[in-house]
Amino acid sequence: MELIQTIEQWAWIGWLVLILAFLVIEMLTLDFTFLMLSIGGLAGLGSSILGAPLWLQVIIAGVVAAVLVLLLRPPLLRRLRRGEDTTPSNVEALIAINGRVVSTVDAHGGQVKLANGDTWTARTDVGVLQPGTLVNVSRIDGATAVVRPTDPTTAPTEEPRP
Repeated sequence: MELIQTIEQWAWIGWLVLILAFLVIEMLTLDFTFLMLSIGGLAGLGSSILGAPLWLQVIIAGVVAAVLVLLLRPPLLRRLRRGEDTTPSNVEALIAINGRVVSTVDAHGGQVKLANGDTWTARTDVGVLQPGTLVNVSRIDGATAVVRPTDPTTAPTEEPRP
């Protein structure tokens, strides 16, 4: 019984350590989850200072943290991300970009020059595309652009059979 009384007497130090640890983790993640947990720890610290038993401190901290995570965190995240730039970048920016076939493109390879000026190795799964054919990037597979013809009247030729 003496051990439990000692733990309850010094629980405020545990709460402080927990709050500081959560705040450090929050600074690294910037996701508001650990901020809400540290505020819950602050509620546990407050109940410890007011003399609540340890089990009640833990319940108070858990309830406050859960309420904050469920009710306060979502609107804070929406407000934080409201001004984000939604423009695609890197590989995502290449999807649906137009281009022109530079060297014959088939299921095994070829080259296209994209509208942004880049020349990519390319392949297609709709036959053979001759040089000069206008294409559209449907996806990027590693370092290869998978393309389809943009003009439906320009039917790709059938792939030669061995």
